[in-house]
Amino acid sequence: MLFEALAIGGLGLASALGLGVAAKVFAVEVDPLVEAVEEALPGANCGGCGFAGCASAALAIASGKAAANICVGGGPEVAVAVSAVMGVEVIYREPDVSQVDCTYSTDIAELKFNYDGVQDCRAAVLLAGGPKVCEIGCVGLGSCVKVCPFGAIQIGPDNLPVVDPALCTGCGNCEKVCPKNIIHLTSVTRRILGFNADYNCLAPCQATCPAQIDIPGYIRAIGEGRYEDAVLTIKEHNPLPLVCGRVCPHPCEDQCRRGVTEEPVNINHLKRFAADYEMNSGKRIQPFCMPKNERKVAIVGGGPTGLTCAYYLARLGYAPTIYEAQPHMGGMLRYGIPEYRLPKATLDWEIQGILDLGCEAKTNQVMGRDFTLESLRQEGYEAIYLGVGCWSSRGMRVEGEDLDGVLPGTDMLIDRGNLEDTPVGDRVVIIGGGNTAMDCARTCWRLGAKEVTVLYRRTEKEMPANQIEIEEAKHEGINFHFLAAPTKLLGENGKLTGLEYIKMELGEPDASGRRRPVPIEGSETVLECDNVIAAIGQFPNLAFLEQDAEAKDLAVTKWNTIDANIDAGSTNIPGVFSGGDTVTGAATAVEAIGAGRRAARAMHNFLSGEEIQVPEDWVHGPKELPQITATPDAAPAGNRAKMPELSVAERANSFVEVELGLTEEMAKKETQRCLQCGLYCYRRKGQDYEAWKWERKENA
Repeated sequence: MLFEALAIGGLGLASALGLGVAAKVFAVEVDPLVEAVEEALPGANCGGCGFAGCASAALAIASGKAAANICVGGGPEVAVAVSAVMGVEVIYREPDVSQVDCTYSTDIAELKFNYDGVQDCRAAVLLAGGPKVCEIGCVGLGSCVKVCPFGAIQIGPDNLPVVDPALCTGCGNCEKVCPKNIIHLTSVTRRILGFNADYNCLAPCQATCPAQIDIPGYIRAIGEGRYEDAVLTIKEHNPLPLVCGRVCPHPCEDQCRRGVTEEPVNINHLKRFAADYEMNSGKRIQPFCMPKNERKVAIVGGGPTGLTCAYYLARLGYAPTIYEAQPHMGGMLRYGIPEYRLPKATLDWEIQGILDLGCEAKTNQVMGRDFTLESLRQEGYEAIYLGVGCWSSRGMRVEGEDLDGVLPGTDMLIDRGNLEDTPVGDRVVIIGGGNTAMDCARTCWRLGAKEVTVLYRRTEKEMPANQIEIEEAKHEGINFHFLAAPTKLLGENGKLTGLEYIKMELGEPDASGRRRPVPIEGSETVLECDNVIAAIGQFPNLAFLEQDAEAKDLAVTKWNTIDANIDAGSTNIPGVFSGGDTVTGAATAVEAIGAGRRAARAMHNFLSGEEIQVPEDWVHGPKELPQITATPDAAPAGNRAKMPELSVAERANSFVEVELGLTEEMAKKETQRCLQCGLYCYRRKGQDYEAWKWERKENA
């Protein structure tokens, strides 16, 4: 026994000596920095960071080949610990989450063939692009599920991936393996700054909207009673849903596929329903904002484009200051749109929501008088947005324009916006065919004019005003006199007594594509009147440029608009951006909103030291999408919801809002008319609306 014990002890001693020698010969020196970083990592070896394991990731971080926050499995706490080891500053980074950009499974979408090959999405797509007719559509075989190291993705009951945001770490593995690009990393910031892209499953309405709102998304949310989600979906791309729900000309509805065979979905009034829900709920549904970085940006002009630009810059963490020349914010939303269409209290409520995000407003501040580009830069503003709008009216260029009783339409509406008296006589003539002309005509009727006539040099078909505004004007008894143009204003003792006009006929199309009006010789006629209001066009007043040493170098077009990149708002002066009516000329509020968001994106790029450019994959409109001209097998639907309104008798001599808003029952019923379109797909006959789990609520 003693011999065996000595033998085992000797063997152990020999092994220890051998290991000691080996340790000396084959010693590996461990970098204490790598070791410290590895200790800070969770040790899960999940591979979500792109490295083989935590040891490899630690080596990459310590050698400067990877960032301190590459660990997607450990979350912010691990990033803080690693940053402390590396001695680098910790800044907030909004987390990415995977999002599925497809709502039609193989059970619903049209198929080219039945696939029975290798059960892998990439293999299936190698065969004729996959079995679905749609260019962008989930194959449904779950390659994304297999590569997710955190179990955040499952295939739902309708054969579409379902992402659990609580488990998703934004590692991007699913995005890398998806052959159809329908699953991608996103965040609130990415979405608010993103453009409609050719890899998105876009409905024609969304591709048409100048603000690029996810229209099917918010309609779906309203239909399911998720009103707060609907508001947040709208506010990702439009901070003024109360405004747009009342005054937008809704070009989206012209492209609605429901409108191919029936009346289009009442998209705009559904947006107003969601926005009214927020306003009437007693609380604000405020969107996500990045932490404040205290970097200053200046917005010149408090109209729709300036408010939008400030809204998105505030959401990105900047500190915007809005300089407004008028006593109150809102621009032409306040001073150009009458109370009966957009109540001032409603506008104020919406503007306050934007200011609450961290925007400062300075009113009665005129550029060139109270501040200049140079003074703004001296105050520390790193970027400046010029959104001064179109406040000057075009004259009629006829004899007698200086008579008492003749005034520009914009001046009258501005006075109304400032709550000033704007008396009119019994007989009023409005010159023009746009929305301003309709607003002036309907305002004069409310002010007590007994006879209001709109004089327009083309036919009703060529009128640029929104059709609903024309119809409402007729409903209120406004007269229309087409193919007539003013030639002279008549008066006695300096006061207007009548208007001479000449009859017109339509000739060949002009540059606008409309047939050019041609005078008919000898057809002059006199129309007795007490007031003539000219509403024949507006243009920006850029006189402030001459009073600003730096602004004198700002490029201006031959139309007296600021020469800026229409897609980014950048001008020839670095750090100075512009958009909205100041660049395009008088247009719609929703177009100004779209310009403000695009400019905010470009300004963010500029302030981040990145190149100012528009994504190459941007889809500008529905013409870039596959066209479906008929939907013979679309799911059936009832009649379009009609907006409840005040009667004509209730409107007379009153500026109370005419449109009363859809009821909850009307709104929910209207959402069922939506086909929930994709590129090719749409809800077809036989699909039960209520049973169809659009959002896969049981698995979300």
